[in-house]
Amino acid sequence: MADLIDPITGTKEEPQPSGKKAHPKKVRIVSESLKKFREIHAAAEAGGPPEKIEAQRKKGKLTARERIAYLVDEGSFQELGLLMETRCTDFGVKDKHIKGDGVITGFGTVNGRLAAIFSEDFTQLGGSLGRTHADKITRLMDMAADARVPVIGILDSGGARIQEGVDSLDGYGEIFLRNAKYSGVVPQISIIVGPCAGGAVYSPALTDFVFMVKGLSHMFVTGPEVVKAATGEEVDFETLGGSMTHASKSGVCHFVANSEPDCYRQVKELMSFLPQNRYEAAPAHETKDPSDRKIALLEKLGEVDPRKPYRVHHIVWWLSDDHKFLEVHHDYAKNIVVGFIRLGGQVVGVIANNPAHMAGALDINASDKAARFIRFLNNFNIPILTLVDVPGYWPGVAQEHGGIIRHGAKLLYAYSEASVPKITLVLRKAYGGAYIAMSSKLMGGDINFSLPSAEIAVMGPRGAVEILYSRQIKETKEEDREALRAKLAKEYSDKFASPYQTAAMGSIDEVIEPSQARTRLIGAFRMLAGKRRPGEHRLTGNIPL
Repeated sequence: MADLIDPITGTKEEPQPSGKKAHPKKVRIVSESLKKFREIHAAAEAGGPPEKIEAQRKKGKLTARERIAYLVDEGSFQELGLLMETRCTDFGVKDKHIKGDGVITGFGTVNGRLAAIFSEDFTQLGGSLGRTHADKITRLMDMAADARVPVIGILDSGGARIQEGVDSLDGYGEIFLRNAKYSGVVPQISIIVGPCAGGAVYSPALTDFVFMVKGLSHMFVTGPEVVKAATGEEVDFETLGGSMTHASKSGVCHFVANSEPDCYRQVKELMSFLPQNRYEAAPAHETKDPSDRKIALLEKLGEVDPRKPYRVHHIVWWLSDDHKFLEVHHDYAKNIVVGFIRLGGQVVGVIANNPAHMAGALDINASDKAARFIRFLNNFNIPILTLVDVPGYWPGVAQEHGGIIRHGAKLLYAYSEASVPKITLVLRKAYGGAYIAMSSKLMGGDINFSLPSAEIAVMGPRGAVEILYSRQIKETKEEDREALRAKLAKEYSDKFASPYQTAAMGSIDEVIEPSQARTRLIGAFRMLAGKRRPGEHRLTGNIPL
């Protein structure tokens, strides 16, 4: 009797001895084509040679697939292009038959929300970018834009693949084009977990947020050896392009993690505040934190000397739901603080002067930092809360020669351009042009509040007195001058710097009870919720400023 093969399951039913009830015994038959398929897939998924994988582990680094596993929900990753190979026929590259060409691409869910993800594999040709490598990434980006989901890139690469010549450079060009084309359409996030040199650094710089890991991540246009040959300067990798260098000095890096797992945790936290695309609102979360919770800290702020520093983070924490605040660019331009909170369950972007650093004055770096963050918020439908305590622009030759006028104008432009709900709260002082720049009423602020103790004026009372009453002060006895200055400053403050005076002229909508600030802000944002529907705004992109 011929064997009976199930054409669907690939099992064989064996006949039973006569006289016995038939209970077919199924034997699994694996075809040669299926065996070959499994072998090819297993080899492709294994990555580079074991010795290179071990070398990665000795450096404290995860493999490309492990990184994806840390980031996505278990079992959710669907890979694309696993078997793609290089088209390069020179230098024996094609003969190596490297499946995937050094990058893993696909889609997975992060906390239940779909995202496009690519992860470069340093164990395969050093993760270098060839044309096939680039094609996989660009196809993924195109699909992500069509599907309207974020793009997350995990970068660990030696840069352009020398063996492929200009083809590899063209590949970078294709990626840069899409970074710019889809900017402001879907969120783009870069995770640097290895070297990132030469042209490779520009794709992360074009994305919305850059994550780096201490001791693992390095970014530079030219490495230490080239720097030494060109300029004679001796510098190591960490000093030239390490995580803290870019987090505190260049401003390229937005978040720094202590380890790779910590980095992916931070990415997930950031994703929880972001919409999937420009056509959606940011995800709302339920909160048990009452909207009418009193903020006693703001009452105490009114008793503090206007010249005394404090960390504005404490104000942000007390205002936000459950005291949670995800700060962006923590180590860069500390005189201004930006980040994400929730108010009444809704995502809000915060821009706040920080008197604990440079008195909270605006300078070149602070203007750039805030302006780019505002543009991101506007692109992705996130309302803006501005907390003002600013004495003015930081003075000095370096600032003027460095272009504080040009950089400060970026902040003015960003606020003026933003069409999302904009609410401003003057905490303590708001002087001069910096008052105007910080989302003032006539710059397009929707609702502008002030605390009773705030001072809003062309300049600080003591400085104004020195100009307005200089002759009177000079003619006063030296021992009486300080008392006179204090008296005149009080008179000037009551008449010209009072928030009630500003409110009377309509530049402030309302002076509010300090302890009720959270309640008033939540109510104001709810009132403005319908100001602009997602996707109806002009597409501007999030150009690096």
